[in-house]
Amino acid sequence: MSTTASDRGQVTPPKLRLEHVTKQFDVRGTKDKFTAIADIAIDLAAGEFLVLVGPSGCGKSTLLDLLGGLSTPTSGRILLDGKPVTGPGLDRGIVFQQYALLPWRTARHNIEFGLEAKGLPKKERRSLAEHYLELVGLHGFGDRYPHELSGGMKQRVAIARSLAFDPEVLLMDEPFAALDAQTRESLQDELLRIWKATGKTILFITHGIDEAIYLGQRVAVLTSRPGRVKTFVDIDIDRSGEDVRSNEQFRQYRHKIWTLLHGEVERAQVIEKEEAHV
Repeated sequence: MSTTASDRGQVTPPKLRLEHVTKQFDVRGTKDKFTAIADIAIDLAAGEFLVLVGPSGCGKSTLLDLLGGLSTPTSGRILLDGKPVTGPGLDRGIVFQQYALLPWRTARHNIEFGLEAKGLPKKERRSLAEHYLELVGLHGFGDRYPHELSGGMKQRVAIARSLAFDPEVLLMDEPFAALDAQTRESLQDELLRIWKATGKTILFITHGIDEAIYLGQRVAVLTSRPGRVKTFVDIDIDRSGEDVRSNEQFRQYRHKIWTLLHGEVERAQVIEKEEAHV
């Protein structure tokens, strides 16, 4: 999906665009180059929920670093609202697998952290923090410190913190991977609710096929290293049922994506074995 046509036939540019992005690293002690991702082209529409899934070592985290502006592409461009991404910025919110909360700050004050960087007055910061605490289901927990919160609650704070400064795009790097299965599924439901409530553009990275299908409007399947987009899979499922992950439609998507990934996982394992003997 490179563009979206409006009702009047006009073309709406993507919210986030990756134009043939390649990232290479120098191999220490040699003149060789290590290619992590190659020629990745993705268009993400405003308000879209896109999930990236791929085998271990396919460059998912490298891609997130590029999107976050923490590193720059070797070639290609990343555009947000048509403007090149050249470094970190408050127009992108990032939620990591590890919660990255400041342990000396309460949940409320962790959420206010980005708002302080924007220079908002104290009263407005507190009001916004309370709003987002309620949005993520943590009303009444604002005065708790991270060590007083469960893993799922910490991740809710991290999501609220990223949403509070109103980023254009929310980037999520396997945010539920460290949680138990029940908490993970609960937060998946919460994230979908928040996405619908806010209309945010979300790019979500995971290694879980079921998670990718359950969350995404589209799933981008990545190849083994160097990571490339193998294909996009449009997801159209009814998530209102009691056991969505067990219905026939869900199983068909799971089989399709598993089939696309299976050969890539095998290739990734071969690469790892070859490198282990070098």
